[in-house]
Amino acid sequence: MVSLSTATGLIYITHRAPFNSNIDTVAVFEPTGKFVRSFGKQWNFGGHGIEIRNDGKEEFLYLAITTTKPPDGSKPHPGLVTKTTLKGEKVWELPFPKESNLYDAPEKYSPTNIALAHDGGFYVADGYGSNYIHQYDKAAKYLRSFGGTGEEPGKFKTPHGIYVDTRSGRDPLLIVADRANARLQYLTLDGKPVSIVGNVSFPAHFDIQGTKLLIADLHARISIFDKDNNVTVHLGYDPKWTEQVLDGFKMREQPERWENGKFIHPHDACFDSQGNIYVVEWVTTGRVSFLKKVT
Repeated sequence: MVSLSTATGLIYITHRAPFNSNIDTVAVFEPTGKFVRSFGKQWNFGGHGIEIRNDGKEEFLYLAITTTKPPDGSKPHPGLVTKTTLKGEKVWELPFPKESNLYDAPEKYSPTNIALAHDGGFYVADGYGSNYIHQYDKAAKYLRSFGGTGEEPGKFKTPHGIYVDTRSGRDPLLIVADRANARLQYLTLDGKPVSIVGNVSFPAHFDIQGTKLLIADLHARISIFDKDNNVTVHLGYDPKWTEQVLDGFKMREQPERWENGKFIHPHDACFDSQGNIYVVEWVTTGRVSFLKKVT
């Protein structure tokens, strides 16, 4: 997944490496694509969600790690959420939320993303685990949990992405990419269901800029919604191409079949300050695309 530093303009990307590898989880690039640095070998099997927040005079990373690798190299351990400096130095680390009393085993916790609240708190989506969302205050103290598995409002099937929608003219609400239910869900900031939005196929994560909502859709497209959540455009959408891509996830392992200007599996996307878009995809080699704003 991807996030941009507003202070430096650098691009931070997380990815999952093979379990027995020794590869950094976080890679940092200049806007030109030039590599700057990397870190995070300790999370290399579970690198996933990433957000950057300015906490006063300094920016920090918030990382959702789906699974962790113990020092003895044994089987994967439960995931965690961590806050670090922009160079990977740990500020704090949160294991599974035992305070919630929702888990009979830590292994059922596998967080996929974080949403940053404007009061300094944050939310964690357990998208690959038990489909709950957990809320914390600005001191990383547990507050509450909501959700769980289901199709009814307020329930989820793979709450993969999560974001606080603060676009002008809207009440601040939590928006969830309820991926396997093929929908977006809006909830109050304390977790009560408000509404459901369609016009997505397999939504993964969000970004906002001005009145625009940007949605990375794992089914080969990037969507932009207007302030009323009407579709402005599905970038890269081609039904025939999508049919080829949805071949049982074979194409993601076959770069020779990929075509420039067409997406395989967008996993995250974000705006830069000029309205350009960076897209990262769930493919075996990894791929980052730069979409330049022209109108």
